[in-house]
Amino acid sequence: MEEEINYWLSDPEEHDFPAAQDYLELLYSPAEAEQKVDLLKAAPTIQRKAKDILRASMLTMLPKSNIHVKTNLKRVKKGLKLSPILLVRGNDKLIIADGYHRVCAIYFLSEDLLVPCRLV
Repeated sequence: MEEEINYWLSDPEEHDFPAAQDYLELLYSPAEAEQKVDLLKAAPTIQRKAKDILRASMLTMLPKSNIHVKTNLKRVKKGLKLSPILLVRGNDKLIIADGYHRVCAIYFLSEDLLVPCRLV
């Protein structure tokens, strides 16, 4: 039986939260975005399949040639771990507040890989 490789850090990196807030402020008021980020900081880290995250977000898959996807794939090949992604439930779709490039990179390794995430 093949051992599954752990590509992920156990917790998001600190700089992921301001990045998530910047993105969420495009969708919500600054106060609402800040509230969602505070919830993300306190949320437990769970796991979901890469394919399900992309499907629920209704985002298109980024190509392997995308510079950020390529960078994340190189990190994984070097044995460096990626930060869990930050997700917010929207009215009719999942919002990837931070980590879109990371989930796309992992999808190229296998769409069934589990992705650590914080979900609020």
